[in-house]
This record gives sequence, C-alpha cells and structure tokens, in this order.
Amino acid sequence: MKNQLKFIFFVFIGISLFSKLSSNLYSQNTSKYKVRIQAYYFKIMDSVSYIDIKAISRIDKKNTKVTNIDLSIFNILGDEKVKLGNTITNMQGEARFIFNNLEPLSIDSTNTINIQVLFNGNSSFRKASKKISFKNATIIAKLETRNNVNYINAHVINENSNAPIIEEPLTLRVQRLFKPLILGDNLNITDVNGTILIPVEKGIPGVNGNLVIEVVLDDSDDFGTVIDLVKSPIGVPIVDESTFDERTMWSPRNKTPIFLLVIPNILTFGMWGIIILLIFNLLKIKNS
Repeated sequence: MKNQLKFIFFVFIGISLFSKLSSNLYSQNTSKYKVRIQAYYFKIMDSVSYIDIKAISRIDKKNTKVTNIDLSIFNILGDEKVKLGNTITNMQGEARFIFNNLEPLSIDSTNTINIQVLFNGNSSFRKASKKISFKNATIIAKLETRNNVNYINAHVINENSNAPIIEEPLTLRVQRLFKPLILGDNLNITDVNGTILIPVEKGIPGVNGNLVIEVVLDDSDDFGTVIDLVKSPIGVPIVDESTFDERTMWSPRNKTPIFLLVIPNILTFGMWGIIILLIFNLLKIKNS
C-alpha cells in the first residue's frame, strides 16, 4: 500500500512539473512576435545583382519595421544548403544582399536559382524564413536609328540555357531625379526571338542632350527585375537657368548683391557720422 502511495505521489509531482514547464515554454513562444520577410531579386546589367529584403511584424495591430536583425542567406539545391553570407536590417527594416557573382550558385534542373533568407529568431521575435527562386536573365539593348527615328532594340535571353525569353513584358523609361519617365506602351511583349523594337519619342530633355534609357523586365515571376541601361545622346539639351553663381537675394553670403552691401553701409556710417558730429558740437557748446 505504501509503495502504491509513493508511486501515485511521484506521478502527481511529475505531472505538475511537466505542466508548469510546458506552460512556461508556451508563454515564452506566445510572447514573441511573428516576423514576415519579403525578398525581391534585382539585376542591373554590367553592374550588380542583389536581393532587397524587408522585415515586418504585426505589433499592437500595426505593421512595424523590424530593425537590426541578422539575416542569413543560403543557396539551396535539393537537400543541400550553402551559406552565402549575412546581412542586417537597417532602421527602415530593410537590408540588401549583393551577389558577387551568380555563376558559382547552384541551379536546379529547370535552370532556377533557389535562395533562402533565414532569421533564427531572438528574444523578441520568432524564427522566420523566406524562399525566392529566379532564373538568370540577360537583356542586351542598344540604340538604333531608322529613317530618322530612334529605336531601342532589346533582346532578352535565359543566361543558363541561352534560349530567348518570349512573351515577357518590357518597360522603357528614362531616368529622372525622382521618378522615371515611362516611354510608349507599358505592354511591350517580346516576340518569338525574345526581341522588342520600341521607338523613342523626340523632344525629351536631358543634361547636355544625353538620356539614360532603362529597359526593364519588371518583377517577373521567373526572372525577378532585370534592368539594362542605354546611354543615348538623343535628348534636347537642358538650358541651365541656375542663378547659383549670380548675385541674387537668395544666393549665399559671399554672393550678396552689391546694392545690399553699399546702401546699408552708407546708412550705417551716415548715422554714426551724424551722432559723432552732434557729440562734437555739444562739447564745443559746453567748453564755450
């Protein structure tokens, strides 16, 4: 009878400890916030390839940017995972991971590169990951003139299979300081050869008559965003109407207009001259 009571007592103690431990683990997990990771692939021809990453969490019913978290980047092929490096989100919850070269990356049987962005979690946020896949596309664009009309001729191919990329929409736009200027129709679809031919309208202003035209494969499900830049001397030269080097009311101190320097100084010295003359006359009257 005593042995049975001891057994029941130890079972009860074990159940109590297990329940308390499970409760603590559950409360720790539920106190952490869930992180949502967004990742987008970009490729600038003859320049750089990178992934733009954003980390967001829902805190107090508001979407909050998750800052200063360490993200690991992996190249995945089947069950194999190769670490490419790390990046840390900034104060905007954003990070950028730059690929030094795409050639060493492993590709699957469909010529697709698979990338995983992994956050291992910390004391405030749960573990999270995001997988993106893309194929290595190449845009070869150039300026052509036919019958006094300027055209952008662009050819899009799959870098790994060397096959043309057909029926993909390309956007033509001119670089501007704040927002690019879209040229022509947004739906410029590549033909069976992966080629488009788009006319460039006349009269577009540019510094010294130079335009930087972007040929963009924008946010493709298979290829991400690929951009080729074409420098074209076909714009209308911008007339510099800046008054930076002139003496104007809104210029820097060393460019103050001459009349603003002369007139106030004349008035100032004139007032002081009158005051000194009055003092001198008062002293003369007093002495006489």
